[in-house]
Amino acid sequence: MSLREIKPGIYHVGVQHWDRRLFDALIPTPEGTSYNSYLLKGNERTVLVDSVDPELQEELIRELKGHGVEKLDHIVSHHAEQDHSGGIVRVLEEYPEATVVTNAKNKVFLMEHLLIPEEKFQVVAEGDTLDLGNWTMEFIMAPWVHWPETMFSYLKEERVLFTCDFLGSHLATSDLFVEDEREVYLGAKRYYAEIMMPFRHLLPKYIERIRGMEVDIVAPSHGPLHKDPAFMLDSYEEWATGEVKNEVLLVYVSMHGSTKRMIEHLEEALIERDIRVKVFNLEHTDVGELAMALVDAATLVLGTPTVLTGPHPLAAYAAILANALRPKLKFATIIGSYGWGGKAVEGIQALVPNLQVELIDPILVKGHPKEEDLAALDAMADAIVEKHTGAGLI
Repeated sequence: MSLREIKPGIYHVGVQHWDRRLFDALIPTPEGTSYNSYLLKGNERTVLVDSVDPELQEELIRELKGHGVEKLDHIVSHHAEQDHSGGIVRVLEEYPEATVVTNAKNKVFLMEHLLIPEEKFQVVAEGDTLDLGNWTMEFIMAPWVHWPETMFSYLKEERVLFTCDFLGSHLATSDLFVEDEREVYLGAKRYYAEIMMPFRHLLPKYIERIRGMEVDIVAPSHGPLHKDPAFMLDSYEEWATGEVKNEVLLVYVSMHGSTKRMIEHLEEALIERDIRVKVFNLEHTDVGELAMALVDAATLVLGTPTVLTGPHPLAAYAAILANALRPKLKFATIIGSYGWGGKAVEGIQALVPNLQVELIDPILVKGHPKEEDLAALDAMADAIVEKHTGAGLI
């Protein structure tokens, strides 16, 4: 880590976590991640914007001390999660004179999760400002992007917008700013799919607000900074509000080959009908890649064998994931096989109340699929073509 200048007096003091491969014991991060902390040296006050994950907090302290930061007046906390605020306690040990500037809801979270005493806080609300002498920092409340206490901050004179998780990417990189848009696009799409997609209905208003501001640099909490904010704003707008594609996700697990045979047959039938297909075997799937695929797909087909009387646990996990992420899917169905108890369809349906989809008639067969079962899968492929055509995707 090194202190790197963004603009005169504005520095990146964050940490690259090159080898972090799992976030929150849930989210794969194959490219690592970064914890972006920023140092603002105003002519009257010095401010630290967010901290870093506690695992790497000593790197942040060494960086601040190594570059002669003897005093901090304020620590701005945009969001209570550990990767943003977990190092605040350690920073306060080194800079006890600093106050933690945040909103009322985040104050409660930080007191509960980090045990920061109440007297250390300065509470701000929408439109409030912090005077740094030569600069003014304005606070913008952004609830549910992606926690209820999330906020942004805007350094007016320098036109730098700190967006917390919004427009970020799980991507460890030595680049301070976006250099390879394709690389960042993929990292940001994964991040959007895993973190922001459940709140996609709220995102357009923040996209439009930022478009209406004078912004030279967007500084998120993860990944490189954006000198061309339009690139990422356009991407977010497409992911959140754009049309789904003529694409079917075949997501499955198979115990003895029957469900796999059904998936393979349906895959061939859909490709013959000019439907784009992506196949995910849940025994091996990176759930982040599945989440990314859910951003654009029109139809989800979940394949599962029956375990006892219900769906296979991996299929149930995929259903829970899709239900939590709330993608733009228009259609869904279930296929699979059973031996003596056929309640897998009911089990899956109970797990996806949040999916606003039209259900195509499921196909559940007893044992290995027979010719009439394969014919039923051909009919399902025809039904999917009809649905996609009716939705204007073909």
